[in-house]
Formats: sequence, structure tokens, C-alpha cells
Amino acid sequence: MNSIKNPGRFAGLLYVLASIVGFFAMGYVPNKLIVHGNAAATANNILASETLFRLGIASEIIGQAAFIFVALALYDLLKGVNQRHASLMVLLIVVSIPIAFLNELNSIAALVLMRGGDFLSIVEKPQRDALAMLFLKLHGQGFVVAEIFWGLWLFPLGLLVYRSRFLPRFLGIWLGLAGFAWVILSLTAILLPQYQNRVDSYCQPAFFGEIAFMLWLLIRGAKPQAVSAAASSTAAA
Repeated sequence: MNSIKNPGRFAGLLYVLASIVGFFAMGYVPNKLIVHGNAAATANNILASETLFRLGIASEIIGQAAFIFVALALYDLLKGVNQRHASLMVLLIVVSIPIAFLNELNSIAALVLMRGGDFLSIVEKPQRDALAMLFLKLHGQGFVVAEIFWGLWLFPLGLLVYRSRFLPRFLGIWLGLAGFAWVILSLTAILLPQYQNRVDSYCQPAFFGEIAFMLWLLIRGAKPQAVSAAASSTAAA
């Protein structure tokens, strides 16, 4: 169906594409290259697959930039339900994007240290590898900060979906639970890092709410007449 006739399907397509790029950057690449607790092995892996590492950095930047358009597409879809909540949704997700952009400087710094160079010749390789590992850990902590906003934007989104009347209410509830999960995971990583992995495993069912939502939009979409009806109903109220 044409995306003009079904804006929900267009929003879902953007959401899925941005998420695939993000998974590649945040999931596949680190799991392939980073050896936790072993700076030398991590440096060797990255230098042997430098193109993959650079693709991960580029993918993260592209994926975050794409989320601006995801937010705008969702705004266009849901602004008729409640424009204030839709604006808050966009604001919260857009705030996280500069954090993620700047966070990639940590990955770039790690790569510079690993590759060495004339100005780093006075620093021994083991020290450079250790410093590079520090920047990679800082990169992970940067995502911890962004996770707060990854959770907060799902609260107005979930509320909009719940009240929309053209999307299933269970998706709105599930998105709200995903929002709580992201916030709890972020705070756990800051306050009780020893429990981060355990909390992450407990939160996984909630995180699937976003996947269910984007797939619903992509497959089922949201019909314009349903959007109009919901908007008219809200205006009348």
C-alpha cells in the first residue's frame, strides 16, 4: 500500500530500518570484536577488522540520524490523538541523539590509540591498548546515559498508541513497560552495576514491545480514515 495512504506503514518501515542499522552497530560489531577484560585481544581484533569497526561507527551515526525521521513520522501519525504528547515524544527521543553522536568520539579515540602514530610513539602498545579499552568502556557508559531517554520517549508514545483507537491498546501498554525497562536498566547500570546483566535479562520481555510495535506498523499500518476518526473524536471531547 502507498505510504501516503498508510502513514503507519511508512513510520514502521523507517523504524525497522533504523533499528536494523542500530542492532548492527550496537550488537553485532561489539560482540564480534570486543573481548571483555582483554585489551590486547580487543585491539588485535579491531585492527584486523578495522573496516568492520569503522562501519559500526558509521552505522551508529546513520541509525541515530534516521531516528529523527522515525520520530517525525510517528508525530505525523499520532499528533491527532494528542499534539502535546506527540511533541513531548519527539523532544525526548531527539534529546538522546546528540548524546549518541558525541559518544561515537569514544570509539574513534579508541581506534586512534590502537593504530598508534608518530605522536603516540612514546607510549608503549600495552598502555595504548589499555587506554583504548578505557574509551570503549566509556562508549558503553555513554549508551547508559542515552538509555534514560530511550525509555522516557516510550511513555508518551505508549500513551498515544493506547488512546489512538486505530492501534491495539496492548501495544501501548507494552511500550510503556519497555519505557520502564530502559529507565530501570540505565539507573541500575549507574547505581548498581553489579546487577546490570541480571536486570537486563529480566527486562528482555518488555523490550520486545518496541519490536512488536514496529512490526505491527510495518505489516498492518494505520489507515488514514481511522486516524481522522480518532482525531475528530479527540477534538469533540
